[in-house]
This record gives sequence, C-alpha cells and structure tokens, in this order.
Amino acid sequence: MRTIALEEHFATSDFLKITNYAEVAAPNLEYGRAVCARLLEVGDARIADMDAAGIDVQVLSLVNGCQDRLEPATATALAHDANDELAAIVRGRPGRYEGFAAVNLLEPEKAAAEFERCVQQLGFKGAIVHGTVNGLFLDDPSFTPLFEVAQALDVPIYLHPTMPPPVVQQAYFSGLPRNLGFFLSRAGWGWHAELGLHCLRLMVSGVFDRFTKVQVIVGHLGENLPFSLARADAVCGRGDKALKRRVAEYFHDHFHVTTAGYFTQPPFLCALQVVGADRLMFSVDHPFSSNAEGRAFLNSVSISPQDMEKISHLNAEKLLRM
Repeated sequence: MRTIALEEHFATSDFLKITNYAEVAAPNLEYGRAVCARLLEVGDARIADMDAAGIDVQVLSLVNGCQDRLEPATATALAHDANDELAAIVRGRPGRYEGFAAVNLLEPEKAAAEFERCVQQLGFKGAIVHGTVNGLFLDDPSFTPLFEVAQALDVPIYLHPTMPPPVVQQAYFSGLPRNLGFFLSRAGWGWHAELGLHCLRLMVSGVFDRFTKVQVIVGHLGENLPFSLARADAVCGRGDKALKRRVAEYFHDHFHVTTAGYFTQPPFLCALQVVGADRLMFSVDHPFSSNAEGRAFLNSVSISPQDMEKISHLNAEKLLRM
C-alpha cells in the first residue's frame, strides 16, 4: 500500500553552520553532530531507508534551528536558499520527495512572499512554521500575511513545535538534574503542551473566522488536543458568546493530525476516535524517529482496510493535492 510521510526533516550545510544547530538544538555535541549528518542525507541512503520501511514519499521540511534567534535579514535569506536547495532535491528524486516551504516570520511580509513563491514557482505543498516567534503566537495580527497566502493558494500550514522562550524554560524546566530539563522542555512534554495551546489560541482568537479555508496540520498525534478537546470545548463555551463556533467545530473544520513520533496504541486510538480517519495521516518525524519504527507501528494498528488507506496515503494526497 502506498505510504506518504509528512513530517520528515532535512537541513542544508549553510543552515546548520549559521544556526549552530549541533550545539543549540541538541543535548550534547556528539548527539547534535549525529543528527546533523542524518539531516544532510537526502540521497541514496535516505531512499534506501525509506524503501526498507515501505515509505514511498517523504514531504521534506527544513528542521527547526531556532531561526528567530538570528538577525531577520539573515533568517530570511537562509530560508530562501534552503527552499531553493529543497526544490533541487525534489526535482532530483521525482515521486519520492515533496516539500514544505520554510519561512522567516521575523519578517512576515517577506515570509508571505516566500511562501507564495515556493508554492507557485517551486511546487511546494504548503509551509512549515515552528511554533512561536520571539514569544508571539500565530494569532498575533503581525502574522496575518501568512494566513492570507494559505487561504488564497488553498494550501496547508504544518505547525511544528519550537524551543520554549527563555522565560518559560526558566520557570518550568530549570533546576532539574543532568539533561532532564532539556528533554522535558522539548519532546518529553513542553513542545506538545505549548503547541496544543498554540492551536487553541488560533481557534479562540478568531483566526479561522477571518480565514475560513485555512487548514493546519499538527504532528505527534495532535499535540495532546484529542485527549483534552472535549474539556476545552465545554469550558470555553460556558456563556461566552465571543466564539462564532464551538472549539470542537474549529478543530474538526481546520486541523489535521499526523502520527509523527508517536508510535503507541492508546494515543492513536484516542486520535482516531476524536479526529476521525479522514483527518489522520501517517508520519515518522525522520530522522528523530526511525522509519522502521513508524512502519512497525502502522502495521500493528487494528483498523479497517479503508481507514488504513486514508491514513497511509489518501488523506495526504487529497490535502496536498498530490
């Protein structure tokens, strides 16, 4: 069965050097260098690993390297050049790779122009945004140009976690032994809790009332939202007439969820029940999770053949118009 994975990362040499990725985004230098090597590999070795796991297509996106800590002009140029490199990678492996645009939201108008260029000229399938930007969530009015492009071109935004702002890191994750604060602040908990909140802010702030067609993809089986959606829906609906729709309606109308990095049955079953098979898609989170692990998980889930086809490829093909 055809299988498409949507949250699959790569990097360019310039990006890794300028962002100092091996030191900034990893718990230790040895681990960071190993991840960098895997991010740079987009040739035969990556394709062979995909083949071994039965993954037909990876939708590649530039890894998060805390670009908002760079000078705005530097980050904008870095995104532009990375997008050009990604376009060449996609052209070099037709049918195996697709792309999401990298954008620098330190300069929202330029980010929107780059988003538009990547879709219209490079054939990318949407854009990826890494969480907050200088502590601001995407419901801030300054990011309106991003949603204007997504609405006009009818392409999705993949909303991915980022490192917590320093004040959050200090308040919630400091004072812990060894590297545990680092891990808890990121994939161990903080990333998912903050991104779930980010999604809720988009729902209650009126973003989707203004941009009624915009679709958002989130990974990690919904960033805790499927488990807590009913609670948020009930509490936010208590006598508050500011919302034009219920929270659950915004979620079901505007969000899609991937399995990226989450390969256990209980959260998958929760997401399947809450999100539904029509808005659930397979992903691995390569190279931070293994293709083999993702395949083993997908093979293990007990769902109908029709739902398996939707999750494996049909939903991605429809949403990304592949």
